[in-house]
Amino acid sequence: MQHDKHPSTLSNAATRIAAGDDRTSYDRISIALHWLTVVLVLAQFALSQVWGFFPRPTRHVLIVTHMSFGILLTAVIVMRIVWRLSPGHQAPVASSGWVELAAKAVHYLLYVLLAAEAVLGFVLRWSGNEAMSFFGLLIAPPFAPFSKAAHHTIGEAHEFIGWAIIVLAAAHAAAAMFHHFVVRDAVLTRMLPGLKRR
Repeated sequence: MQHDKHPSTLSNAATRIAAGDDRTSYDRISIALHWLTVVLVLAQFALSQVWGFFPRPTRHVLIVTHMSFGILLTAVIVMRIVWRLSPGHQAPVASSGWVELAAKAVHYLLYVLLAAEAVLGFVLRWSGNEAMSFFGLLIAPPFAPFSKAAHHTIGEAHEFIGWAIIVLAAAHAAAAMFHHFVVRDAVLTRMLPGLKRR
């Protein structure tokens, strides 16, 4: 049993957890889905922060783009979960210590937040009695509109979880960069395509 409490050891363990590094080796599909998720999440967040600065015609286009990317992101999340749970797509982790378990928990937390944000996005739109739009293809609400108070609460939850995802993802990325450039191990390269693993 490892009892080393040296500050650098604890720091490395903490940043490995934040990076979600459970020492799993990822296949090309997993890597591609990961980076597609990153791009879509950043695009979604950017769109939600800037559309308020534009007049109505442009704002409408940005909102429709946000909804369309949200539907794409939902599909990618479902694909990631199905792929991750399917056998044979990941090599077993190198060890099963507390750091690996905690790092895996970070990944699961991100999955839960992304799934919750996707569901809230649909419910938010439909609860206001408005159709979802997928690049102009309208998807009508499948249920009756909610009260204004409930609609507002859903909107606040959607915004809060969006920020939580960004903060957690930023810490996730910063920890991976720390390991790549300071510790110089394989935390980041496991998720980069076309690089030889150390």
